[in-house]
Amino acid sequence: MSDDLNRRTFIRSTAVVSGVGLLAGCGGSSGDGGADDGGSGGESDGDAGDGSSTETTSGGSGDGGSGGQVPAEVSDYLSNVGNFDGSVVDETGSSSVEVTVGAEGNGGNYAFAPAAVRVSTGTTVTWTWTGQGAGHNVVDEGGAFESETVTEEGHEFTHTFESSGVYQYYCLPHKGLGMKGAIVVE
Repeated sequence: MSDDLNRRTFIRSTAVVSGVGLLAGCGGSSGDGGADDGGSGGESDGDAGDGSSTETTSGGSGDGGSGGQVPAEVSDYLSNVGNFDGSVVDETGSSSVEVTVGAEGNGGNYAFAPAAVRVSTGTTVTWTWTGQGAGHNVVDEGGAFESETVTEEGHEFTHTFESSGVYQYYCLPHKGLGMKGAIVVE
């Protein structure tokens, strides 16, 4: 198992340094240019919803507290995400929420933090780049939103969630590393 972990770390490092998408979800010729399922069994890339948005704010206690049950589709989708602890940060009632892009996780700066957030309808989520971990973007599985790929620290992308549902999103260059997140809109 240790050898397997070292091999994956080497491959990830090689892919990042060379800029080549060597891992599932990092490019290739899937044919449709759409979302890749990452090639791991049991992972679900279900629709994210009807195009509504939600806000999440980081800061505060950061205790990862759950505002209710974690939807099974969130647990399944984030099952290979290194910084997902099985809970959803409850930000319901907040008008805006921040999610960090390029946070520590998944073997480097390849994570969204928090990985899962619960918000109310009408919330605006702002994704803010750390400038770490190469170029990142934010792509909704259901097509409700998509940012450009950016490397600059402080870059922001916002989306307001107008409809309830579960929105699953990822960073296209690093999805195969586990750089995924979820917004649960109530």
